[in-house]
Amino acid sequence: MEIKGRTKGKVIILDIAGRVDENAANFIETVGQCLHDGYIDILCNLEGVDFIDYMGISVIVIAYKEVTNSKGRMKFVNIPVHLRGLFSVTGLDKVIEIYADENLALNSFKEDRIIENIQKMQLRRRFKRLPIDIKVELKGKYDKEGLCIKTDLLDLSALGAYVYGCDGFKLGDEVVITFTLPPKPEELKVDGRVVWLSDKHVQQHLHPGMGIEFHNISADEQKKLIEFIERNLSFI
Repeated sequence: MEIKGRTKGKVIILDIAGRVDENAANFIETVGQCLHDGYIDILCNLEGVDFIDYMGISVIVIAYKEVTNSKGRMKFVNIPVHLRGLFSVTGLDKVIEIYADENLALNSFKEDRIIENIQKMQLRRRFKRLPIDIKVELKGKYDKEGLCIKTDLLDLSALGAYVYGCDGFKLGDEVVITFTLPPKPEELKVDGRVVWLSDKHVQQHLHPGMGIEFHNISADEQKKLIEFIERNLSFI
């Protein structure tokens, strides 16, 4: 089996030719390398494949699971007519997405991301936000030089926060935010990412400041935030 890779935007296309059988382990290795290189949207073009057996189907399934476990997407295009029956018999055609045209397949990745962003926004709206004013410490997760001590957290939800009075970071920076939820002295330390920066010409009263999206937050930490927000919203 021969595999050649090419990219279209953020999608990597694997042009596959030859036999997909028990000797096709290099397909799994290639997919693993794609994921390692940051390509999580993978389109497999099977136009050049002349043979697939049940062992080959198993190889495809293993690679597909590896992609989905990495929160990626694997889709297929140009499956030859003489091979479609095997995909149907094994039920694989009900699991994977198959397209007859490469452009349609590529557009489907874009549509998926749009839908994902909409769902993410809907999820955000399910979590209430609490206007608040507490002191926090903010520092870069990897760059220890970036540091804001005792800056102000003005808005808090279970998914993120707005921090005022700090301009030492840029969009995309990964940070660690440390704060205490009154009246308990317990300290919370949460990983986050800078997703929004205030514009001093538009949001003068909020500048300098940044929106931080929490990530890798534990269920226990998120529960504490939700309980704190719900408890204090009743006083507003």
